[in-house]
Amino acid sequence: MKDKRFNNKKRSLLPWEYPKLHSEDPKALALVKRLMQSPTYRLAEEDPDFMGSYEARGIRLEVDYLKAELAMSKFGIEHTIVVFGSARIREHKTAMANLKEIQKMVEKEPKNKKLLNDLYSAERMVEKSIYYDDARMLGRYIGKSGKGPEDCRVILMTGGGPGIMEAANRGSFDVGAKSIGLNIQLPHEQYPNPYITPELCFQFHYFAIRKLHFFLRAKALVVYPGGFGTLDELFEILTLVQTRKTSPIPVVMVGRSYWRKLIDFDFLKEEGVIAPEDLDTFKIVDNAADAWDHIIEWHKEKKSPLFMKGESSGRE
Repeated sequence: MKDKRFNNKKRSLLPWEYPKLHSEDPKALALVKRLMQSPTYRLAEEDPDFMGSYEARGIRLEVDYLKAELAMSKFGIEHTIVVFGSARIREHKTAMANLKEIQKMVEKEPKNKKLLNDLYSAERMVEKSIYYDDARMLGRYIGKSGKGPEDCRVILMTGGGPGIMEAANRGSFDVGAKSIGLNIQLPHEQYPNPYITPELCFQFHYFAIRKLHFFLRAKALVVYPGGFGTLDELFEILTLVQTRKTSPIPVVMVGRSYWRKLIDFDFLKEEGVIAPEDLDTFKIVDNAADAWDHIIEWHKEKKSPLFMKGESSGRE
């Protein structure tokens, strides 16, 4: 059907569809071009200078939050099991290969203090590689839970990086389940681990918004051995629960020997800087099976079961 607006005749241009005529003012076209090249003439959403300005930070915070929120809502994600841990902990074969490389260097320079320190760290990393396998198993439990791998109501969420995060995402990937990775933009190059579901792999500019998404749907937090970033997230949720800014959730630390050596929680209680009941806000266990069983039982006792009757807990 022909568009009747044209009536088989060339449409006349509207007055604003062309610049001021040269015959009216020879300088007009150059002046208009200068105006159209001005940063203020750009659409706000297409103006990188405006969007990156101090004054537009509120807008950037909003879109940093909204993009991931819409994507997760689309997949019907109701609850997350959040897993934290060191990005430096590798699977056993990788840790062993790194150890052997350092051993060769030490053989050539046996008195080199830096190499000796590196050797000690590498040996410790081989020992901690058991946590990679354990986090991978936890990812499998979560992935198999509910109605099965396609059920996204309860889903694994990590920080999206290597190490323990990779292991957990990999476990869900092993059983064909989806999982989330919340990456953060850093000054240096970084890559998401390869086992995150592509449609649920996000990158944030603001740590604050990333933290919000970590805890917004969280029904449990599982923390493996880690450093500053891991401790930051752990104490963030413990503080929120302690101050009653959020409802309690099961917080589980995996690796009894590591956590008992790293933090003396009893000392904090004895010094009076935390209340005795604050020690009930978390549990320290040895492995993924104990962690997952605790999470399931915790929610049953609170009458907030994660799964309906007849659905899998992921441990069958």
